[in-house]
Amino acid sequence: MDKQQSFAEIQERLEASDLRLTPQRAAVVKVLLEHVDTHLRTEEIFLLAKEFAPDIGLATVYRTLEVLERLNIINRFEFGDGQSRYEMGRDSEDHYHHHLICLGCGAISEFEDDLLEKLEGQIAAKCKFKIVDHDLRFFGYCQKCQEKA
Repeated sequence: MDKQQSFAEIQERLEASDLRLTPQRAAVVKVLLEHVDTHLRTEEIFLLAKEFAPDIGLATVYRTLEVLERLNIINRFEFGDGQSRYEMGRDSEDHYHHHLICLGCGAISEFEDDLLEKLEGQIAAKCKFKIVDHDLRFFGYCQKCQEKA
């Protein structure tokens, strides 16, 4: 099971990279920690972060997300709609979660089982390639959208 990062751990990782946890960065981190089960867009993070840092700018949010992604604190995902979404990073040993994306309403949920483990091992052996992660996305229609149709 994945180990969720704490605010203090994130602050330590920033400081280890000679970066300060400014009030604006802290606001972005708080939003991400409060929405760990959500795949937030940059604009959503910006609006929520304004509750903690009313003077925060959208450009600051973009820069903060870039820093957090570069430090592997968060993960950025593209789900085919032209907008990046973010979630807190997971323990590197626990990369087995996949996304279910509804083409009707845009809902995103996670599938917490890895059916690719055996295949991943075969590919790694055959290609002499050390795989550290993979990303699998399923596109379809959620139950609510199916019921509407």
